[in-house]
Amino acid sequence: MADESSSSSLEGAQVRKITVQNNYGENLVGLLHETGSTQLVILCHGLGASKEDTTMVNLADAITKGGISVFRFDFAGNGESEGSFQFGNYLREVDDLRSVVLYFSGGKHAIITVLGHSKGGNVVLLYASKYHDVPTIVNVSGRYDLKKGIDERFGKDFLQNIKRDGFVDVMGKRGEVWYRITEESMMERLGTDMHAACLSIDNSSRVLSVHGSSDEAIPVEDAFEFSKIIPNHKLHVIEGADHGYSKHQSELAEVVLNFIKASL
Repeated sequence: MADESSSSSLEGAQVRKITVQNNYGENLVGLLHETGSTQLVILCHGLGASKEDTTMVNLADAITKGGISVFRFDFAGNGESEGSFQFGNYLREVDDLRSVVLYFSGGKHAIITVLGHSKGGNVVLLYASKYHDVPTIVNVSGRYDLKKGIDERFGKDFLQNIKRDGFVDVMGKRGEVWYRITEESMMERLGTDMHAACLSIDNSSRVLSVHGSSDEAIPVEDAFEFSKIIPNHKLHVIEGADHGYSKHQSELAEVVLNFIKASL
């Protein structure tokens, strides 16, 4: 657990590379955008992404311009962090987030928000259902029913094939293996009950769900399902936005920052 480097950042924030060890002895690598504020927001990327994802970078920039410090990091097996990439790993990523929260809670920062995009949105909601130590949760384009989206992404025979072979390789556009999905990791995803988890989120936690009306990966209806069952919840639909908010980055950042500041 050591700071690795230091450099100047945008708008006066200092950026430091920090390594946090998770419960499995793997080093998680992240960037701390230090504004001088003790208030800290932790950003969690989605499936197959990293802390360098456009949404993570732009949110970090917007939040630090708002005077609040930010930490964005790579889950194990992603980006610069150690470990092997897994398709599932929802609960392992909750453990990773827990290690990060505990690391900063022992220092000079007060963690006011955990935010996740896509799969990261599920991770922060699962975190909030298990731990009740972060007052504000932001779910950006998370999936309500983890049993859905499999056939659409991988084909109708996918589950049969993975049960037959024990794994399926997901291929890239050039015919290369992008990643391997094991039966174990798939079963972990299918067995993760977001409905039950959301019912366990404490009423004192303020939750924001943001979703694009034109999300091609996870339908906006999922956000409405979260809104029905999470106790202290606000929903914001960004009209015309896709899953990556490719043309709506500034609007996403504004919605998120306003919610965080209103929670202080």
